[in-house]
Amino acid sequence: MEEGQGSTGALRAGLAVAVVTGLGAFGPAIGISPAWIVVLVGGGLVALTVDAASWQGMGGNVLAEALPGGEARLRRIAVHEAGHLLIAEHEQLPVERVMVGTLACLQAGLRSSGATEFTVPDSVRMPLEDLRRWSRVLQAGIAAETVVYGKARGGADDRALLGRLWGLSGHDVATAQREQRRARREIEQQLRHHHQDLEARAGELLSVAPRLMR
Repeated sequence: MEEGQGSTGALRAGLAVAVVTGLGAFGPAIGISPAWIVVLVGGGLVALTVDAASWQGMGGNVLAEALPGGEARLRRIAVHEAGHLLIAEHEQLPVERVMVGTLACLQAGLRSSGATEFTVPDSVRMPLEDLRRWSRVLQAGIAAETVVYGKARGGADDRALLGRLWGLSGHDVATAQREQRRARREIEQQLRHHHQDLEARAGELLSVAPRLMR
C-alpha cells in the first residue's frame, strides 16, 4: 500500500518553509528571541537531515503513526493488508510476509506504509486462470478499504503490478480490463460477506505492528 509519498514529501517541505518564514517574520514581534529562532530552525534542519539519512524521508509518517490519531491511520493500512491476506489464502497463493505501518516497512528495507509480499510467479506468461487469481489477490486491498471505509486510498502499487502482469500476458486490453473488473466485483462481494473475518484479521495485524512509541 502506497499513499502518495511524493506529495507527502512536497507538503512536508512546504510546511517547513512556511514555519521558517513565519518565525523570521513574526517571532520577534511575539517575544521569541532571534537566538531561539536560530535554535528552532537549526533543530528542524537537523531533524530533516536525519530523516532523509536514516528514515529515507519517511520519518514524518513514522511519527504520525505514533502520535494520537495514528492508530486510525494504521488501522486503515491493516484493513488493506488483511484484504490481500484473506483473498490470498482463499486462492491458495503463498504469502511471504505482511507489514503494517511505515516503521515495519522501513525495518524491512521498504519505503512504504504497508506491504503484503507474495511468492513471485515462475513465469510472467501465466495461464488465464492464474491471471484471474492474481487479479483477485492484488485488488483485494483496494476492495477491503472500499468495504470498510467506502473508498480506497492505497493500492497504486497493486494496480501497477497487476497492469504489468496483464501487459506481459499477451491478452488484449479489452480482455484485461474486463477480467479485472470482474475480479474486483467478486472480491468485494466476498469481503462484504466475510466482513467480520476481515475486521478480525485486520485487528490481528494491527496488534503486532511495531510502533515508535507504545
